[in-house]
Amino acid sequence: MRSLTLHLKVLITVLVTLGILITAYQIFILGIPVTEDATDDLWNIDAKVEFVVSAKDPVKVQMFVPPLSRDYVSLNESFISNNYGVSVNRVDGNRKVTWSARRASGNQTLYYRLVLTKRYSGEKAKVKGPTFRDSMAIEGPEKIAAEALLAPIRQHSADVETFVGETIKRVNNLNDDNVKLLLAGDTSTPNKARIIDLLLSVAHVPVEKVHTIRLVADQPQTPELWLRSFNGTDWLYFNPDTGEQGLPADRLLWWTGDDNLITVDGGKKATVSFSLNNSEMNAIRLAKLTDENSDAGFLEYSLYGLPLQTQQTFMVMVMIPIGVLVILILRNLVGLQTLGTFTPVLIALAFRETQLGFGIVLFSIITALGLSLRSYLEHLKLQMLPRLSVVLTFVVVLIAAISLLSHKLGLERGLSVALFPMVILTMTIERLSITWEERGANHAMKVAIGTLFCATLGYLVMTIPEATYFVFTFPAVLLILVGFMLAMGRYRGYRLTELMRFKAFLKKAES
Repeated sequence: MRSLTLHLKVLITVLVTLGILITAYQIFILGIPVTEDATDDLWNIDAKVEFVVSAKDPVKVQMFVPPLSRDYVSLNESFISNNYGVSVNRVDGNRKVTWSARRASGNQTLYYRLVLTKRYSGEKAKVKGPTFRDSMAIEGPEKIAAEALLAPIRQHSADVETFVGETIKRVNNLNDDNVKLLLAGDTSTPNKARIIDLLLSVAHVPVEKVHTIRLVADQPQTPELWLRSFNGTDWLYFNPDTGEQGLPADRLLWWTGDDNLITVDGGKKATVSFSLNNSEMNAIRLAKLTDENSDAGFLEYSLYGLPLQTQQTFMVMVMIPIGVLVILILRNLVGLQTLGTFTPVLIALAFRETQLGFGIVLFSIITALGLSLRSYLEHLKLQMLPRLSVVLTFVVVLIAAISLLSHKLGLERGLSVALFPMVILTMTIERLSITWEERGANHAMKVAIGTLFCATLGYLVMTIPEATYFVFTFPAVLLILVGFMLAMGRYRGYRLTELMRFKAFLKKAES
């Protein structure tokens, strides 16, 4: 007995722990939203390309577009043009779109549209980058100034992160004579980035220029320059003006390198203007779209991967254990008497079709009439199987009559009574009649009311939208329920109704 108790405790612990760990993994690692009302941002980015073609010459326009390999995934990407061919290629880790036309003249306008959202994959792909580079050629006063700046930088740094940060800090000290010499009067961000790149090359520290777009709605903007360096494990991002480390969450990496955003062969006066707006979408729907447009199988092994019609069925099925748990508590802890455990749950499922109020009325009417017929058939001394067959046929006829009457009266809700499980009603009537004969009318009524009450409460719990979403999205919580049910299986204490029954004994004992 002691080994059985230990075995049960271990089993309960394993189930509950497993359920908690799987659910926590889905929430905190995969980032699945806990509530159905959770929404995520959906960004629409338009890049408008304008240029002038002076003659009827071939035109070739090349522009960088986001690689979308970091934290964002594309839901839709469009290249809008008139009489232009379009191709997209990958070059040195970047993506570049090429528009081309044999003949064009005058003002030209092209559009690039991107719809994206945060990537839902909890597992980040391993990144690679250079950890060594050759020095740039530098001579004369510039070499002396660079070495003078690098000496204190080496002294005040311990790794790649601090070395790059200290370099940016030194270059932004415009009062330093060595910095003035290297900048040559040009204090623009691109020139600062160039000098930082130069100093880091002397120290053999690789660095890349990164051009980003800030995800802010309804604000005109131009690409913002950042720097990044690889420390052997991750890319470290730095602001060349402030030394701020870490790319902000609202930055979208557009392209890397020294090349311009756009180049036009056969045209001039090329400009690119960006416009952004965002909207919100249901998080789960967005996750499904993300899963369809990315390599990461975010929902591949979840119930959301099933066909839509099958999902609707499982949304009902996963709530049956919740209804069973309600009945278990009402029977084992409260002490309510019902027609078994599953009959109230099945009646609660039927209430999903008829709705609660109409379902209670229908259940009461059909059960009462069925009991009357069962009582009459008892006088005919029929065997159980023929008797059940007659009751089942009577239930079918009664359901058809109620449906027809409801339709004539304009009560369309009554048509759903056809979905009321006929076998459940038949067995309910049979079991109630047997209880009536064996234990009397009062006990049968008490059991019938208890069954109806449990079914009603089970229906109310099983139709809570938040609970349905949570159990369907995180089915591992059912393991926790199983653990609780196993623990309830060893409960031998008093029920609440028994405390009321033995109240008189307690008073007598006290006196």
